[in-house]
Amino acid sequence: MLKRIVLVTGASRGLGASIADIFLENGDIVYVNYNHSKEEALNLCNKYNDAIPIKCDVSNELEIKEMIEKIKGKQGRLDIIVNNAGIAKDSLVEDKTLESFNEILKTNLIGPFLVCKYGRKIMDKGCIINISSTNGIDTYYPYSLDYDASKAGLISLTHNLAREYAPNIRVNAVAPGWINTDMNKELDEEYIKEECESILLNRFAEPEEIAKVVFFLASDDASYINGSIIRVDGGLK
Repeated sequence: MLKRIVLVTGASRGLGASIADIFLENGDIVYVNYNHSKEEALNLCNKYNDAIPIKCDVSNELEIKEMIEKIKGKQGRLDIIVNNAGIAKDSLVEDKTLESFNEILKTNLIGPFLVCKYGRKIMDKGCIINISSTNGIDTYYPYSLDYDASKAGLISLTHNLAREYAPNIRVNAVAPGWINTDMNKELDEEYIKEECESILLNRFAEPEEIAKVVFFLASDDASYINGSIIRVDGGLK
């Protein structure tokens, strides 16, 4: 059986690493994209023969083009893209600068667009899965308004690319709520408790739970799902 060629951006740790893991465990060839976290990416790739680390700053168009060219040169094609890379810089609204706002948009929205634009050129068929957030739908945090805007834009991008790339390439998005990542574990315990009280399941998701949804969307079992936003938030009220 022909192995699928998968690119997961921001895959060195957290949710991205869990997404890369589940594809690798199921026999796919996965390009584990990283920017700064080289050691974590190598540690993940050392666990699997079919894991390939690839450095790229997804806010940089030239680096994205070079990354796709490397994949093309090695594999000749790409079957699945998971746009997971993203950053957040919470701060008071009045403290946000144009520079920081642009940085969020370049990484979280423009980057996925460019990865799709150049990645599409080596995809005959397959799927693209964008990692958005409930923040882009109806879970608003003024401290994160730049992040929220980028994730809302990613949902719009998903709908438009689903139309543009159909019928051969499906494009969907996953919109998680709170996830137990290292970044969120640094949140104040009282704040975490308050947030959990607004979730029907009374807890944050584990990264593996989100990764399973991503894997499903990339499978033949999801062959009739296109242009959809799959909310995975434990019943966030």
